[in-house]
Amino acid sequence: MNLMSLITDNVTELLIKIVKFTQTRQKLLIQNIINVQNPGFIPQELEVNEFSNLLNNAIDEHVRNQRLVLCDTENIKFGASGSIELKPVVDEHGIKLLEEDKDEYIERQISKLWENSINQKVAAELLRQKQGTIPIDR
Repeated sequence: MNLMSLITDNVTELLIKIVKFTQTRQKLLIQNIINVQNPGFIPQELEVNEFSNLLNNAIDEHVRNQRLVLCDTENIKFGASGSIELKPVVDEHGIKLLEEDKDEYIERQISKLWENSINQKVAAELLRQKQGTIPIDR
């Protein structure tokens, strides 16, 4: 499904960006688990706090001025037609855990997957409600 075709307003655009971010992060986290036994593997992560701060700033701007302003960072770039480019970074904490305790490392990756999954489901549900495909209980 082409999520960008659903954009009708600023809130919808933010929800789509959250879904895309969480989809990309899910793939990275799964690779972090799959590659745990590969010698020299370096775990990666997306800049979750950076993304969260960008969205908070965009929401503040939307509330104040009814416009959506998304500013690029080193690891997150917003493009034409609502596209988003996400640059993975080395997960330093993951490297340390992987060296010290593989079981704990895997548990941490699974925990991140659960958190990410919840964020994705919430954004997708809000998007469905916003698009009117599911009635909102009042």
